[in-house]
Amino acid sequence: MSSLYAALRLARTEQVGPRTWQRLVAQYGTPEAALDALPGLPARGRTRPGIPPRDSIEREIENTLALGGQFLTLLDPHYPPLLRHIPDAPPVLSILGDPAYLSQPGVGIVGARNASAQGLRLAESLATEIADSGLSVISGLARGIDSAAHHGALYKQGLTIAAIAGGLDCPYPPQNTDLQARIAQMGAVVTEAPLGTTPQGRHFPRRNRLIAGLALGCVVVEAAPHSGTLITARMAADYGREVFAVPGSPLDPRCRGSNDLLRKGAILVERVSDILPHIAITPPQNPPLALSRTKSTPDLFASLPPSATTGTEGKNFKNSLQKQSVAHTAPTLPAQQHTAPTPARQLLDLLSFTPIAVDDLIRRCQFSASVVLAALTQLELSGQVTTYQDGRVGLTNGQAETSR
Repeated sequence: MSSLYAALRLARTEQVGPRTWQRLVAQYGTPEAALDALPGLPARGRTRPGIPPRDSIEREIENTLALGGQFLTLLDPHYPPLLRHIPDAPPVLSILGDPAYLSQPGVGIVGARNASAQGLRLAESLATEIADSGLSVISGLARGIDSAAHHGALYKQGLTIAAIAGGLDCPYPPQNTDLQARIAQMGAVVTEAPLGTTPQGRHFPRRNRLIAGLALGCVVVEAAPHSGTLITARMAADYGREVFAVPGSPLDPRCRGSNDLLRKGAILVERVSDILPHIAITPPQNPPLALSRTKSTPDLFASLPPSATTGTEGKNFKNSLQKQSVAHTAPTLPAQQHTAPTPARQLLDLLSFTPIAVDDLIRRCQFSASVVLAALTQLELSGQVTTYQDGRVGLTNGQAETSR
């Protein structure tokens, strides 16, 4: 417990990101020794490291354990080997569920929050196939593709891991509270954020790095250009993991980012058989964590950029993506829930240019069959939706909304 206390206190210290944490422990041998030396180290400018008070760390540990959570540190031999391999591995993980599941081989599935019904169906079926193959499904518990992936894995009692941006006690989005609890019972929920942390836009790159770092490969299902989903894909490529993408309609803005990944070298995926031949179950060897002592004390804070916590810059993507640059657009988190969407608005969000059966559409929304049929009639009369001869429906050319 004393080692955990010191490791957590060092990780919660201002200006100490994952890389600095590793350097300090490498320099001084233990988190306890690093904490003792911290006040005397040269700092960036006049800013001194803000070491949290002892009682706040004690409360975090006590409250996490009371919640049923556990901790893993980089010094723990049971720390997930794939995650340990990345250069900015989180020093401390907070976990609900069985920590051993984090070391199981798995595949990440990520994608648009405002996904189409076809995209949701594809993510669910793909996650079910991955779980059936004996692999875990790793995603971020967001609405849309992430939620569909978790549900697909759980459908046949498969293993799924949820990497979240906030504290274990702050499920986000709120409508996924029950899903998070179910994942904690049958799999694992993991975060590096302290208890009480409400997710904000700046937290999501850290969450994305957990998904990319825990997975053998990452599958993208519907992603707009410059989206957070593409940040996850870039991180996966940086970490030497395979990047896969599901092809989508070129007319749907939600698919432009994922289609661009395919254009630049991602592996096309339609079924799990497209994934398995390309992933290596054996974890990477020689993780980069350097826990050996060095001879001199460097300017540990001045030598690092202001933030060393959000993953590495994109360097390569199977050679063909060497110059790829993806702008980081953090998700916008609404302060309050807005007015519920009308049936027509929700159906437009779910529909894409790829036709879908009306029964499938009904299953994806919160409205009754009669309400859906009435809304579809309204949308067809306005020219926004087309009904095809076989009864399926889809967006009329030009009516897709730009991905949010």
